[in-house]
Amino acid sequence: MRILCYLVGAMISVPRRNAFATIIVSALCVLSPLAAKAQADAPASFVGAKVCASCHAPETALWEQSHHEKAMAVADETSVLGDFNDATLTHYGVTSRFFKKDGKFHVRTDGPDGSLQDYQIAYTFGVYPLQQYLIAFPGGRYQALGIAWDSRPSEQGGQRWFHLYPDQEIKAGDPLHWTGLNQTWNYMCADCHSTDLRKNFDLTTNSYRTSWADINVACEACHGPGSRHVAWAEAKASGAVTDASYGDLKGLLVPLRDQGGGHWEINADSGMPVRSGPPPISLQIDTCARCHSRRYEIAPQFSYGQPLLDSEQPSLLTADLYHSDGQILGEVYEYGSFLQSVMGQKGVLCSDCHDPHSLQLRAPGNQVCGQCHLPAKFDTELHTHHPAASAGSQCVNCHMPTRTYMMVDPRRDHSIRIPRPDLSVTLGTPNACNSCHTDRSAQWAADAVAQWYGAGRRLETTYGSVIDAGRKGLPGARSELAALAIDQSKPAIVRATAISLLTPFAGSITPEMATAYLGALQDEDPLVRAAAVDALDPFSVRDRLPLVTPLLSDKVHAVRIAAARSLASVPAAAFTPEQKVDLDRARGDLIAGEMASADRPEAHISLGAFYAQSGEFAEAETAYRQALLLDPHFTPALVNLADLYRQLHRDAEAGPLLQQAIAIDPQDAAAHESLGLLAARQGQLPDALTHLQKASELAPDNGHYAYVYAVALNSSGKTADALAALKRAHQQNPSSFEVLYALVTISRDAGDREAALGFARQLVEIAPGNRDAQALLGSLTGQ
Repeated sequence: MRILCYLVGAMISVPRRNAFATIIVSALCVLSPLAAKAQADAPASFVGAKVCASCHAPETALWEQSHHEKAMAVADETSVLGDFNDATLTHYGVTSRFFKKDGKFHVRTDGPDGSLQDYQIAYTFGVYPLQQYLIAFPGGRYQALGIAWDSRPSEQGGQRWFHLYPDQEIKAGDPLHWTGLNQTWNYMCADCHSTDLRKNFDLTTNSYRTSWADINVACEACHGPGSRHVAWAEAKASGAVTDASYGDLKGLLVPLRDQGGGHWEINADSGMPVRSGPPPISLQIDTCARCHSRRYEIAPQFSYGQPLLDSEQPSLLTADLYHSDGQILGEVYEYGSFLQSVMGQKGVLCSDCHDPHSLQLRAPGNQVCGQCHLPAKFDTELHTHHPAASAGSQCVNCHMPTRTYMMVDPRRDHSIRIPRPDLSVTLGTPNACNSCHTDRSAQWAADAVAQWYGAGRRLETTYGSVIDAGRKGLPGARSELAALAIDQSKPAIVRATAISLLTPFAGSITPEMATAYLGALQDEDPLVRAAAVDALDPFSVRDRLPLVTPLLSDKVHAVRIAAARSLASVPAAAFTPEQKVDLDRARGDLIAGEMASADRPEAHISLGAFYAQSGEFAEAETAYRQALLLDPHFTPALVNLADLYRQLHRDAEAGPLLQQAIAIDPQDAAAHESLGLLAARQGQLPDALTHLQKASELAPDNGHYAYVYAVALNSSGKTADALAALKRAHQQNPSSFEVLYALVTISRDAGDREAALGFARQLVEIAPGNRDAQALLGSLTGQ
């Protein structure tokens, strides 16, 4: 009865519980079976780890020693690991001092105005291999100090204070300064370090009232709100209600265990695992991915028991986050890597290798791999080519190499790939061999692998070479990307990345590209469908409408809102009444998702762009202005607002905004291009050329900037300079349609028919289905 009474009392508790409330609580406790049944039908709520611990003592004991339990804590003698006995650290002339005062932990360091001030540590954040510290600021904000404690043993270099940006002088006012926007705990860190985190940001007051059910990552962070499970436990104990009232999950929302009924077995001949029975049925990967992924929120709250893409949008294999072959580069955590792995594709779960409560491996060293991979075949010198018990004999060092983040935190790549030093030679990607043998070349490593494994070694073309070609815009990438996008043997994140990389080639659609777009829009995985919708942006509204409209009613949230954004500029009259209902719902979800991050200027930029596409210009201006209220130095907001004023023929208001953006960030290529175009519209050609040239120099990989600059040069009579700029841009962007088109027309008009003909043939090669390219070539050949 104790748990049930706790729950019912908590449900109706008020600051001053009166006698009547007490009578009601007592009556419900007496009628516990009825109360439990009511709780089974009620929306699930969070009960807290202490309630879970009353029945799950073994799991609680494991969890209490885990990093999850220590993810965040009130700063006190038991939680603080750092040296606060007048220790100091000097970084770029700023000496920070760590000390105790009145039994509290303090730091004296540079504040938001750059002056030294004393701050009390409110919370610890994390535990190993480093611990960070949170400091309370006005408006409910907590800022993460830029100096952390290295909690590793001293013999490993730990037990010291260190700066998280050791090679950068980050001054007050910079978003990366510990008092800046990008170090605000409420947005940047909070939702993955506490349970049932409610950010509670108030846009009108620019303040937070952030709350949580448990301060750390507790039971319900993974299992979901537990009130109905507690009601099941009470009902089960009393025998008053059967399990059927609560379903197979006993009142829980998230099926974390494998519900498929199968298991893994080792094939004695191959030494490899095979699945016995049906594939796994679980939301475990999606649940872990909520925090163990690089993603952004697309809904106000995480949807427990629903697919990840109902509330989060994971990042694809972009050049800033992953090497071209998919190996980790930026701080991406594990999800995006694991999706690429064969294990992830086959249905291996996180808990197959990790104990979900202690977070420790299921077995030490190679034994964890030996659960599924026959040790007699794989844990041998014949396979590893390294002495037993050496670093090179450890499975993870070859198949899961590390990359270090936050200075001291090495994390393993969970794509669990076969080392390919030959790809390092051709693509420049890292490989496990040279992560240990740092004094040797990639070619040396490739030769060693060839000697070990001979003709039977892995030499097949990987998606890395296709993604690399797509990133570089190589002409041959078009057909390879199209094939990769619909290759169902490849992971969904790879297919989604491939379709996204087709966008620069969208000026000319080949039959194989059309097949890829249609296939991706109908892909079984929502990550691919959402990416396919985004990839259609270069298409005309007329072409997009029949392709995207059906996805307004997609079963997954991320796909629906992608469709709403894609169709933002379509007039309402183009939709049937039924489609209009779907559109309105998807638009509402999109706006709500952006407002879930209303404390970030990027969300308002995204919302402003959506409103501008929809023709809701007043709302767009409000969104851009709101972004600037949150961060007056956010140059994308200034550039977007200036562009909105251009559309509204308010150039006089656009100029000062662009000048302000350049004053804030002289390296902002978009601001220079916009100001150059504004100057050109106002007849100020010298100023226009100055800014357009600057934009093309700042972003040499952006063919459009070079194209605009060259057109301006040619218009001013500087044809030779225009051609030179275009040729440089063509070398950098060989598949840029507009750069090649300009090379053809400007060469032709300058009287260099031979050069024009050569460029026209290249244009047809990169855009074989484009009528304009064909017509231009025909005009030069007389056909």
